[in-house]
Amino acid sequence: MRLQPPLDPSGDEGRGLLRRELADPAYVDRDLLQRVLDWIGRQIQGGVDGAQGTPALTWFAITFVVVLVVGTLAWLASRARTSTRAATAHARDVLTGEVVTAAELRGRAERALAEGRHADAVVEGFRALARRQVERGRLEDSPGVTAHEVAATLAREYPPQRERTAAGADLFDAVMYGERPATREQAVAVLDLDLELAASR
Repeated sequence: MRLQPPLDPSGDEGRGLLRRELADPAYVDRDLLQRVLDWIGRQIQGGVDGAQGTPALTWFAITFVVVLVVGTLAWLASRARTSTRAATAHARDVLTGEVVTAAELRGRAERALAEGRHADAVVEGFRALARRQVERGRLEDSPGVTAHEVAATLAREYPPQRERTAAGADLFDAVMYGERPATREQAVAVLDLDLELAASR
């Protein structure tokens, strides 16, 4: 429907006419996705056209440098992951290479318990227990020994405490490897076991 001039539509009529005009398929020749894809295609084509003008030796050198940089970054990232895993694994050993006495480890455990850090109290408490048995000659001083290896050795040395020692090793692993929380009662149980084994002949 064509309107003859002069045109003097109201506001509503003008908006309606504009909507009808813009809905014409001639204005919607391509959707937004197609426009984006066309733009990307033009950028890639421009890059290819630019590369065609580059001498082969220069193109090879650029490719070599990019591969070298990417390879170096990948190697550094893998080394960082390996170092982190090694440091984490070392921190999780019962007997570490740290020069420390059973009394010092127990002091750490008691401080952690007093501060409400029950998981730390369990870990330091079990380490104190193991270190005390090394000092008594009941356990070999072997950095890297696992909690279950400690428990197996102490089960032979102290058969009546076999179950409690195994439970302490399980708790140590759950806290260190499973990152599970510990309760105050569990931390106290590990510290009590340390004293009980220390008092045993």
